[in-house]
This record gives sequence, structure tokens and C-alpha cells, in this order.
Amino acid sequence: CMGPLNSPFARFGVQITDSPYAVVHSYIMTRIGQKVLNAIGKRQDFLPCIHSVGYPLENGRPDVPWPCNPDNKYICHFPEDPSVLSYGSGYGGNALLGKKCFALRIASYMGRQEGWLAEHCLLIGCKSPSGVKKYFAAAFPSACGKTNLAMLRPSLPGWEVTCVGDDIAWLRVGPDGRMYGVNPEAGFFGVAPGTSMTTNYSAMQAISRDTIFTNVALTTEGDVWWEGMTNERPEELIDWRGEKWNPQCDTPAAHPNSRYTCPAQNCPIIDEDWEAPDGVPISGILFGGRRKTVIPLVQEARSWKQGVFMGSCCASERTAAAEGKVGELRVDPFAMIPFCGYNMADYFSHWLEMGHRMGPHAPKIFFVNWFRKGSNNQFLWPGFSENIRVLKWIMARTEEAVAVEDSAYGYLPNPTDIDMDGLDLDQDTVGTLLSVDADGLESDLEQFGAFYKRLGDRLPKALMEEMSLTKQRLSNYV
Repeated sequence: CMGPLNSPFARFGVQITDSPYAVVHSYIMTRIGQKVLNAIGKRQDFLPCIHSVGYPLENGRPDVPWPCNPDNKYICHFPEDPSVLSYGSGYGGNALLGKKCFALRIASYMGRQEGWLAEHCLLIGCKSPSGVKKYFAAAFPSACGKTNLAMLRPSLPGWEVTCVGDDIAWLRVGPDGRMYGVNPEAGFFGVAPGTSMTTNYSAMQAISRDTIFTNVALTTEGDVWWEGMTNERPEELIDWRGEKWNPQCDTPAAHPNSRYTCPAQNCPIIDEDWEAPDGVPISGILFGGRRKTVIPLVQEARSWKQGVFMGSCCASERTAAAEGKVGELRVDPFAMIPFCGYNMADYFSHWLEMGHRMGPHAPKIFFVNWFRKGSNNQFLWPGFSENIRVLKWIMARTEEAVAVEDSAYGYLPNPTDIDMDGLDLDQDTVGTLLSVDADGLESDLEQFGAFYKRLGDRLPKALMEEMSLTKQRLSNYV
């Protein structure tokens, strides 16, 4: 079962697999067992999923530690059926079919048919010292700080952030016209390298028990280790390939995409309503990307329509976690390019329609960028726990408690409205952080326009209108 078992959000699937890896991970990442079978009963609307590693043990063929068939690999989705067939891979989302295959690719198609959204989003609660609590969804491409935001430990006294989900959100319009979100998963499947007590304390606490580690290194004491986990590297390890490793080796000890899998309930900041049947009310949606220039620390969309335009223009500089040349700009609308189960132009239309349905109750949309750099190529913003300062401003904007400044793109904060107390940031740095690079935006729009052309006549006219309006505003700044 994806989603709380007693929830109207809940959707069911049945996976047949020859992989023990898939079975034990599904026990953590989904709801399984007799209660789910009872809930399915005689209903026919479950998703049938078939998975095989593609390595049959026949004719005396020896078993191997990681069975797969890389030369004959197929991960196939059939939204109209719906069904999923995965062959030849034993890893991650290719084997745990309830995750990306069901909860995003198939579910996004289901959502369009039924009037809801399946998104590559985290869900968090944010509570102010005065006790005001609001929930936010946030969609970022790979390697853009998504997990760290989902498990944020605020640096500002009295502020609290709780985690509803770290990866996928199903979003619906409730009876009151507001948007509600639920985390369809029951666990966290996170990238291990770079995770430490400094970068993500809550994740480290969550994986201290009941956790499966995949393709990490082993210490001589039998514990796990990966790059970035500690300041100093151990003198001796067994690497992810089972070979002896020391700091003089040229290869990483843990695979760059090594993973941890743990129950969500292990998280010390898991939200009290993370399994609420009706979900949590969404006050704001954040998009983001990894941009050294052009995009400010935070900006607010002028309207739902412009917010959808911003989401459709999500772009991030490529990293080792994404295919392509490192540093090259990759357009990834809503962080959904790898996960949308139907035509992207129709997907944009569906987002616009969701806004029409909610009308004045629609959550505000924001765009954030933690990765702006200065002329010395150093990050301008400290990030991590300090991101609460941006959330504090966003919280204020959901109540129209502070004013905004205009720009060539969205609405920007007044520099005095972002809490900078205790940060060693001079006025010029803050000015750069809270500015839109007009020349760079002009170049970006050309690339976004080229992407739009690929979508043809199905692209919503509303987005081309927003493109024209942005160019008009930009002419006043270039």
C-alpha cells in the first residue's frame, strides 16, 4: 500500500519478484502484509508489478553477490493498463517498484485522470516560536539539498521543522478548496555519501537502527562508512566491491550512489501527522535548483500561473548524480523529467487546472537557490540549518506579513526582512543573493524557449504568455 492504509489517498499494488533485496526493502518503504491484503480484498484496482533481476540459476549457473542483466535491461511502465514490468536490474527504483515506478510515474498519470498530483516533492512542517505551524512542499532536482531541507535542524532559536516525507508527495484539493499532501512512502531511501552528523543529524539518527545499507564501505569493526561521513577517513576499509581499501586508493570506498533504507518513523523529527489520512494542508510550494548565478536566494511567484511557469523552467547545473557534463545547465521542470508518466505539456496543463480549482485558496509558489556563488567561486549562502531564515520569510509571505520588491522575474524580499542576525554577510553579498541576474536570465529564457518548442502545440498558451511577460519585464533591466 502506498499512502496510509486508512487514507483516501491510499493506492494498492502487488509485486512479484525474484529478488530478496526488493522484498526486504519493500518491507521498509511500503506498507505490506495481511492488513494490506485484507484491504485489497476482491478489488481490481491494484497495480500489478512484475520484477526479475534477469539472472536465472539454471543449468548449474553459479550465484553472484549482485545478480542482474545489464545487457538486457527493461523498466517498462504501462499507465493505461496500469502495470509495471522491470527486468534486468536489481537496484533501487528499478527493483522497488512501489517507489518511482508506482508512486511517481504511474501515479502521476492516475493523478491526471482523477484530479490530483503525484510529485517529486518533500513535505515539511515549519513552526514559529509563537506556535504558528504551516506545511510546505518542495521539489528540487538531484543534488540540490532536498533531503537536508526535509530534515532541517533550524539555527534560529524557537523554530521547529518536522518531516512528513523526504521524496514523494501526493497532492489533492480538499473539501475546503485548499491543497493537502501526503507522503505515500513508509521509509527513507537516501544517498549515503555526504550524509553526516554535521550535514544531516536527523538522518544519521534515523539510520542508527533498523536500516539496510547498500554499496557502502565496511570498517574493520563491521560498521558502515562512506565519504563525507567523518572528517577523517579510516585507515582500512572493505570497499563497496568487497576489496581492501585505504586512503591512498584512487577509487571511493563507498559507491557514489550508495544508499540507506530506514523506516520513516525512525526520524527524530517525523511530523506527528505524517500518516494523517487526509494529509496535511499545504501553505506554500517551493521549487529550486543548483545555480551559481542568475537565480536569487528566494523569490515569490506573482501568481499561480507564474509559479507554474517557474516550475516548468526549473534548471540545475549538472552534478555527478545526473548524466551529462558537470556544470552544464539541465532543464528539469518540477524536478519531474525522469518521473512524469505522460506528456509534459499535458502535465503543465494539469498544474494550471489545479490552480483554477483552488482559486484564492491555492498555496503561494516560491523559487529558492541555496547555491549562488560570488566572483571567488565560493558559496555566498551558508545553507543547511541556516535555510530556516528563508523559510521564516516564506512563512511571513504566506500571511502577507511583509512587503516585497519587484524584479525582472518574481517578487524579491526586502533585504531587511530576511533574518541575517548572527551571519557574517556584508551588504554586497546580501545584495547579490537577493538579486536576479538579468543578462543571465535572458540567456536562460532562450534555453527554456528551446525546451518549450520540443513540446509542440500541446504547450499551454498560458506559459507562452508568461514567457512573453517575463521578456517584457526583462527589457527594463537588461
